[in-house]
Amino acid sequence: MQAPRVPLCATLFALCWILSLVINEELVNAAKSNQRTRSIQMSQNSEINSKREDVEDGFTEDTQMDEPGEEEMVEKQKPKGKKTPEELLAAKAKKAAEKEAKAKKPKPTKKPKPPKPTKKPKPPKPTKKPKPPKPTKKPKAPKPTTTTTTRATKPTRKPTMEEEEEKLLLELGWDTLFPTEPKETEIEKPIGPDHDEVPEPDLIPKVKKPASTDDPSIYLPIPEESTTTPRTVAPWYEEYDYSDLAAKKLEEEQEKARKAKEEKAEKLRKMWEEEEEEKRKQTVPYAEPKKCPPLGMESHRVEDDQILASSASHHGYSALRGRLNMQSSADEDDVYGGAWCADTEEKEHWFQVNARREVEFTGVITQGRSSDTHDDFVSSYFVAFSNDSRDWTVLHDGYAEWLFYGNVDKDTPVMTEFSYPVVARYIRILPQSWNGSLCMRLEVLGCPLPTSYPTENDVPPTDDLDYRHHNYKEMRQMMKVINEECPNITRIYNIGKSSQGLKMYAMEISDNPGEHETGEPEFRYTAGLHGNEVLGRELLLLLMQFLCKEYNDDNPRVHRLVESVRIHLVPSLNPDAYELAYEMGSEMGNWALGHWTEEGYDIFQNFPDLNSILWGAEDRGWVPRVVPNHHIPIPENFLNGSVAVETKAIISWMERTPFVLGANLQGGEKLATYPFDMQRPPRATDGRGGQSVHEYQHMNEETWARIQRQNEGALRETADENLFRWLAMTYAHSHLTMTENQRGSCHTDDVTGGQGIINRASWKPVVGSMNDFSYLHTNCFEISVFLGCDKFPHESELASEWENNREALLAFIEQVHRGIKGVVKDVSGNPLANATVSVEGIKHDVKTAATGDYWRLLNPGEYRVTARADGYTSQTRLCIVGYDANATPCSFTMTKSNWARIQQIMAQRKKKPKLVTSTPVNTNNRVNVESTGAASGPQNERLRRLRLFRMRKLRMERMKASTTTEMTTTTIPTTTLPPTTTATSTTDSWFEHWFDQDTAPTQDYNFEYRIDED
Repeated sequence: MQAPRVPLCATLFALCWILSLVINEELVNAAKSNQRTRSIQMSQNSEINSKREDVEDGFTEDTQMDEPGEEEMVEKQKPKGKKTPEELLAAKAKKAAEKEAKAKKPKPTKKPKPPKPTKKPKPPKPTKKPKPPKPTKKPKAPKPTTTTTTRATKPTRKPTMEEEEEKLLLELGWDTLFPTEPKETEIEKPIGPDHDEVPEPDLIPKVKKPASTDDPSIYLPIPEESTTTPRTVAPWYEEYDYSDLAAKKLEEEQEKARKAKEEKAEKLRKMWEEEEEEKRKQTVPYAEPKKCPPLGMESHRVEDDQILASSASHHGYSALRGRLNMQSSADEDDVYGGAWCADTEEKEHWFQVNARREVEFTGVITQGRSSDTHDDFVSSYFVAFSNDSRDWTVLHDGYAEWLFYGNVDKDTPVMTEFSYPVVARYIRILPQSWNGSLCMRLEVLGCPLPTSYPTENDVPPTDDLDYRHHNYKEMRQMMKVINEECPNITRIYNIGKSSQGLKMYAMEISDNPGEHETGEPEFRYTAGLHGNEVLGRELLLLLMQFLCKEYNDDNPRVHRLVESVRIHLVPSLNPDAYELAYEMGSEMGNWALGHWTEEGYDIFQNFPDLNSILWGAEDRGWVPRVVPNHHIPIPENFLNGSVAVETKAIISWMERTPFVLGANLQGGEKLATYPFDMQRPPRATDGRGGQSVHEYQHMNEETWARIQRQNEGALRETADENLFRWLAMTYAHSHLTMTENQRGSCHTDDVTGGQGIINRASWKPVVGSMNDFSYLHTNCFEISVFLGCDKFPHESELASEWENNREALLAFIEQVHRGIKGVVKDVSGNPLANATVSVEGIKHDVKTAATGDYWRLLNPGEYRVTARADGYTSQTRLCIVGYDANATPCSFTMTKSNWARIQQIMAQRKKKPKLVTSTPVNTNNRVNVESTGAASGPQNERLRRLRLFRMRKLRMERMKASTTTEMTTTTIPTTTLPPTTTATSTTDSWFEHWFDQDTAPTQDYNFEYRIDED
């Protein structure tokens, strides 16, 4: 069938008419788009101050926009058919107008953006719609919706013609004649499936509620686009409830915004931490000030030529007196002042210390002046450093010169630590303000550089020991560890408790600990009598470790000591005071802190005064007949008076243990002292109780000079003066630095004459000392050892102090074997306890222990030794003491005497001695002769001594001839009879034996000792 032909003119006419319609429609749409753009700009300017509300409104409009409108519901109810050509042309015009409007309008992205609307999740891909429902983008308000609906219905009157034209063109083969038609579809691509993707970011800022309400006419009905794609059924997403979907989107947006905010905050925090870490790495972190030991101002390791000052107010207040804890003498105006004091007329004041090498200075300890009448101290100062003593640099804190605050009183030390160590050789203290006079004492803290070489004063330690300070618990733990390491030679026990209930622990070191062996002497070292003198405490703890370690290593010297001596070590006799000093620490306690007990007693001076009893009896001639020269009993009610708890415990410990030798370790000086510690008052030269002046006429020059010194109030020598000097010299000369006299003493000039020893009574006399009590009440010979100028040395100095004292400690223990030893027993072999052993020429006796053994310390020589016991005949032997390391054996076997007769006579006289003063009638009565000899005039006494001297000379000659050491006793004849010798058991007169020995009845005699008795 042949298709009908349309005339060409009709076709051209139709085409022109269609083009004119399209152009008119585009012009109308362009005008409306311009109006719409102006409206949007006005709404944006009006709502710029309420961004957050606009964003929420935008979200609400999106939700409304996504909801299907009324027109869409109407269109859904309409039967779906093919669009008319008019609708297609209207859609094309609409798209072109929107494109021009987008090109001309200002970019909305430059206005203040709401919280990132472009990043909100996109709706379920509307690009996949075959026909996106454009009417859904109409305004959501009811009024605009009604308006758009009414205006959209007007073009529906024309579609009849357009539809006809469309049909006509399709029938005429329009699409085949004009192949450019697909280009229009390419231009229309933005409205196609990808239309919603491109403008999606601008949906929120474009659709504003005010814009839609103010000018709803800007929205035009967009006819559906006619495409070549076949019609399909309604898409699946149109059936969803878009209101719920919008709410979910809003929640997701909010959650996403919250997470984004948290992530941003986390990133900022991490960034801040990284920046702070970088700053910390770049800046020097703050650290605690470096702890350095003192250079040695107090301990005198810093010598006198290393100290210099700008001036001195007095020759007794020079720079040498500026050491920490320097003590003044009794007369503060002499050469021994208690601090360095500057001349007030000088304008600049400074105190300089030369370290002799570069060190790290870390601090200064300052103290005021030691004085009983003045209160002088420095309250503020600067610190300067130098390497050549010419150019000085004052310590700076970054803003100004660093002013340090000093003392607020004269006694308490104040430590000032620098924030960072300063390496220099010289240090100067520049006082700025002070109280009273400008006086100060100080100590400098500094560490040697790692590259520096040791000086001649540095003694490297050779023993692997624990060099540190130990408090009460640590001391007890240390002793327990030593006991566990050497259980066969050590034993821990306590001698009593302090006033605060702390136990005074002691360690026994012996081959058979816990038991006294016959013939083995007892030795003791004590320390800590004053709680702030801690060096002796640490030395005894080090000695415990050393003896245990060396014994396990088979050191022959230590083996000999442990097996031959029973050693007792008591590191702390005043534990309460030590805890107080330990809490303050080294260098920070003043001279007196911790010196006394908790009750206020000085333990060393808290013992009974037996010296006055002995000297008073000597002045009256009661020694040894009435008052013995040894084991003087303690006065009644002494222990009930002002006596420390610690003192009572020490006395009880001394009485139950037969000590032979001992030493107490103290501090504050560097020397060794020996008894007597108390100074004897002037002796009476007349009166009924005094010694007769005529006696001095028959004395030699040495005795006379000694008595003259005593009368002048000088010191009192013991009967064992030479032996005590030897014992003290043994320790002092075995010490590495105690005999160095170039430095003088700690606080004054050298008082020992370069020997390191001195009699305590001539130096600093005290009453009731521990040494005097030990000598007069027991068999023990005890001295005091002052270990150094610094009472509480720094922990770093303990190793060198141990090296200085180690040999002295061991050598002094070995002196316990100097002299004689033996056992006193009867003929049956039973030991005799409390037997008296006396040495001729030495007015000090000793007693045997419970096992009958005794030890008598003597210097080398020949001695006549006599043993006496109650109910036994006295026996005398010649004992020779050599220079051997061991004591000379000298034992006695006693025979019984007519003791029953002696007891009967004593009972008749009620145990009181009765001196016969009348001249005896019967010269053959030896009782009267001997008894009157002691009470006769000086001439008879002189003759008696001459006879005794002749008899002793004869005995010595006989002993040399017979080469025997056993001797018989010679009787003392009268002036008319020649000397005779007997060998019977009754060689001694019973009354002479009663007067000469210290018997129990004599000790029980209730005698009241008073020195001032007439």
